[in-house]
Order: sequence, then C-alpha cells, then structure tokens
Amino acid sequence: MKFKSQDKQNQLIEKITAQHLVVGIDIAQQMHVARAVNFRGIIIEDYLSFSNDEEGFHNLLLWIQNLQTTHHLSAAVVGIEPTGHYWLNVSRWLTEHHFEVVLVNPHLVKKNKENRDNTPSKSDRKDALVIADMVKNGYYSETRTTPEAFEDLRVLLSNRDFVVKRLVSAKNQIHRWVDVVFPELRHVFKDITCIGSIATLRLFPAPAELSKLQPQNLIQGWKTIMKRHCGARKAKHSSSWPTIL
Repeated sequence: MKFKSQDKQNQLIEKITAQHLVVGIDIAQQMHVARAVNFRGIIIEDYLSFSNDEEGFHNLLLWIQNLQTTHHLSAAVVGIEPTGHYWLNVSRWLTEHHFEVVLVNPHLVKKNKENRDNTPSKSDRKDALVIADMVKNGYYSETRTTPEAFEDLRVLLSNRDFVVKRLVSAKNQIHRWVDVVFPELRHVFKDITCIGSIATLRLFPAPAELSKLQPQNLIQGWKTIMKRHCGARKAKHSSSWPTIL
C-alpha cells in the first residue's frame, strides 16, 4: 500500500480542532517569545516574552491557561523551532506538564516568513507567529520521547566521537612534525605514538639535544615519566643519532 505525504499532512491538520489553542515559540538563548492563534490562524492576544528558566516556564503556563479560559478552548498544542540545544528545557518541561509539543523545520520557517505580511523581515514576534501558522497548517512533526538511558547513551556516543576526532588529529600532527623535525625517531620506535616515543619527544624534542647526551642521561629522563623505560639498547641507539638541525 502506497502512502502519500499529503495524507500524512492531512492527518496532522485534522489533529488541530476548533478547541485547540495553537502556540508558537521562537527559541533564543535567554528569552523566548510565544504567540498564539486559533485553529483558523486568527491571532489571540499579544505576544509573551519569557525567560529560559523555571520562572519563565511558569509564566508561559499561566499565559496559556488564561488564553484557554478566556477563549473557551480545552486543548493546546505548542510548536517549537529546534534551535541548537536551547529548546530542550522548555520542550521537556511542557511535556512533563502534559502539553503536546511539536517541532517545525527551521528551513521552512524561513520560507514561510512572507505569508503574514508579504515581507522577508525578521523578528522574534514574527517568527513565533510564523511557527504557530505552520503548526495549524500541518507543517510540523511530533516529538519522540526516549528513555533516559538512551539519551545518556546518545550523549556518550557524541562525546566519544568528539574525543576520537581530537585524538586522530593529535596523532596526525605528531606524525607530521616528526617527519619534518625528527625523522630519525622512526629508526628506533616503530610506533611514534607509543609511550616511549612520546616521552622522548617531550624530554628531547630535537636530535641536536640527543647528540649531546649519553645513554644513561636518556634512561634517567625516561624514568621520570615511565615506570619501565625503553632499555639501554634504544638509549644507546638514540644518543648516536646525527644532528640534522
């Protein structure tokens, strides 16, 4: 059975009934802006500016409840543009208070800016109104709630990817500078990122320094960093490197 995208959008539109208060929130780092319309897109009251903290969220809750009571609306749906990570707190807070929270595509928000006033101008109040219009027209997606364990796993995977990228970058820089400044290092250490190689680079970063030292001097230096040094044979080989600088 084929499923048309238009059918999905019709279902999203049908979910917005005459009893719904449609709220659009423009997300920012510190102060969010909310606008409200009914199911036909008629603006209800003025905008609300609230802070990104517990007090601001309570002000949003009271504002929504007052609008519902004044206009005899029994349901509410809140549309949010997922901007960075700033939307996570307000989305989670609204969900915990049994509000339906949906997301709109930031790219489509930009394309729909001219629908209200035929101008490409941008402001927080206008963006919040555009988001509310998109929700009542069915241009939104439902948020997916995942268990806390999966959220922690997602964070761990993201952190691991970041650390791995930095590690690979650091290793590449070591290889580059060894090839430029200290090519003899590869004659002794097959893996120039091993503990002995790193310790040698930290203590004696150039062949000119090693050519002036005796093997016992290298061993004493290694002992300050490693519990088990590289051995007298490698120390003797290292101290016999020619000076190329």
